[in-house]
Amino acid sequence: MRKVLVLITLTLLTWVALTSAQDRGAATAPAPTDPAAAAAARAAFIRETYTKFDYRIPMRDGIKLFTSVYIPKDVFTDGARYPMMMQRTGYSIAPYGIDKYPNNLGPSELFAREKFIFVYQDVRGRYMSEGDFVTIRPPKPVKNGPKDTDESTDTYDTIEYLVKHVAGNTGRVGVWGISQPGFYATATLIDSHPALVAVSPQAPVTDYYMGDDVYHNGAFMLAHRFSFYMNFRDRPDGPEPPKPSLPFDYGTPDGYDFYLRLGPLANADTKYFHRQQAMWEMNIGHTAYDQEWQGRAIWKYLKNVKPAVMLVGGWYDTEDPQGFLRQFHFMEENTPPAVMLVAGPWNHGGFAFGDGDRLGNINFASKTADYYREHIELPFFLYYLKGKGDGKFPKAWVFQTGLNQWRKFDDWPPKEARLTDLFLDQDGRLSWDRPAHAGVEEYLSDPAKPVPYVGRIVQGILNTYMTEDQRFADRRPDVLTFETEPLDHDVSVFGPLQVDLKVATSGTDSDFDVKVIDVFPGDYPDYNNPGPATGPSFGPPSASAVPMGGYEELIRGEPFRGKFRKSFEKPVPFVPDQPDRITFSLPDVAHTWRQGHRIMVQVQSSWFPLTDRNPQKFVEIPTASAADFQKATERVYVGGSDGSRLQLRVVP
Repeated sequence: MRKVLVLITLTLLTWVALTSAQDRGAATAPAPTDPAAAAAARAAFIRETYTKFDYRIPMRDGIKLFTSVYIPKDVFTDGARYPMMMQRTGYSIAPYGIDKYPNNLGPSELFAREKFIFVYQDVRGRYMSEGDFVTIRPPKPVKNGPKDTDESTDTYDTIEYLVKHVAGNTGRVGVWGISQPGFYATATLIDSHPALVAVSPQAPVTDYYMGDDVYHNGAFMLAHRFSFYMNFRDRPDGPEPPKPSLPFDYGTPDGYDFYLRLGPLANADTKYFHRQQAMWEMNIGHTAYDQEWQGRAIWKYLKNVKPAVMLVGGWYDTEDPQGFLRQFHFMEENTPPAVMLVAGPWNHGGFAFGDGDRLGNINFASKTADYYREHIELPFFLYYLKGKGDGKFPKAWVFQTGLNQWRKFDDWPPKEARLTDLFLDQDGRLSWDRPAHAGVEEYLSDPAKPVPYVGRIVQGILNTYMTEDQRFADRRPDVLTFETEPLDHDVSVFGPLQVDLKVATSGTDSDFDVKVIDVFPGDYPDYNNPGPATGPSFGPPSASAVPMGGYEELIRGEPFRGKFRKSFEKPVPFVPDQPDRITFSLPDVAHTWRQGHRIMVQVQSSWFPLTDRNPQKFVEIPTASAADFQKATERVYVGGSDGSRLQLRVVP
């Protein structure tokens, strides 16, 4: 989360910038020649069209939450009435001040021009709101009195106040939010206010441990968590606006080198946090899926939901790739009403800004973000808040990469998808038929020389790493590569990918990271390549000039910490050199491998510094010493009756 040009306390410079633009919605108009002039024109439109009011809204326990409301002026001149669009955020609702206006309102510029009453609120304990802040505050399913509050009660009390006190409102409310504001949007669905009719959690934080920001299959997302918590701090005193702050200085552009020199994970607190960052301590103090994490897993509370819901996410989200999918699947089983899944070829929040025609080196041949904002997002809220349109939305509205086209489905995954096995075989082969002969492939994993997550020097986590070229990894001796022959027809895959590995390690713990890749033909043209550019982990897409012939595009990849192969609650060691099994799912895809391309699978035991290093010894990694890190021989068993495989959902 990085994007504004102002320095703000508690928040990373570039990260806060984006959240400021994101919290308000990014402009969807074509990029002007003079961006500053265009921003000024948008700000002038907002000031000309809306009047700003600030409220301190009392909650049931007496705490007051700071809320800015922007009301169209024709409410006062002509008696017009509008529904409300609300966002609650922990990233600041700046600009503060009754005479200070933002450049945009709503999820996109389309909303500001359509006209709604826009509401922005600092959540409890952040910036100008009273109370104590808790990151991803756990819901309280049982409430015995006014002192039992959570994000759902704060939202309920806010809406109750708004419908009674804000001029010109129709009594209908919609809520949206991206990332952590997406968590707050999800929280509104629990015991929701009757006036709340439409909610869109977008790239939402849904379960910090199970595939969102902090842990992926037990592996700690090191670089992202370090940078986030190094610059996101609780305020020291009571309500106050953001204060200027300098971003963290890594002292090098090489993030791989920085984190390797950091040494064992415990050194991060010793060298940098100095026990002043409670959330970092909570992250590394709870390495299993214990009650601390489970209590924050908001998806488990999404039963009997009343409002219409549109869940939005990106196939290439580098921060919360699983959240919107996990919410969707749970709600489909437990909440029959209107729930729609929307997924496109975006990184974290990439649907809210830019035109979405590419990510890194991959060109999608259409302006996918523009399409989403105009043809999906706005019509959803227009129907439920203003009664415009026919309300005929599909169950799933997804962008199919590879073929580069939008698809609508009545079910997700599509009912016509059939489970199809791809078998790992000897000599790096990937076969549609089960190999008759069993074999084993092996490599030496050295924690002192971990496999990098990208093949170039970068400081943080690239917002494009999920489309990055994997040829650099293919050439390392500590990465196993398996690939098909060139395909003689298109292969279209929809839904989650299932991994089934038979493995062994000479250690007592090891990671097994699996990447699924689209290998381009050697004569593939370079028109996909948009040219060199750079970008942070959350912001406009970046790219580098890379020849596309033979490009190995990462389609899906996930780490798996082997000690959690039996249970995420209770880790168990490996018996050295004894075969065992690891099974898990990679998040959903909608991708077509074109005729002439190859499907590739890579298996490795480090992915650095995307994830922390596994010592390859059964220890509590946050307290491991340098002496605990050891080399290990990793084996992947292939072929025969029980060899390793990948299971796809293929649509004919």
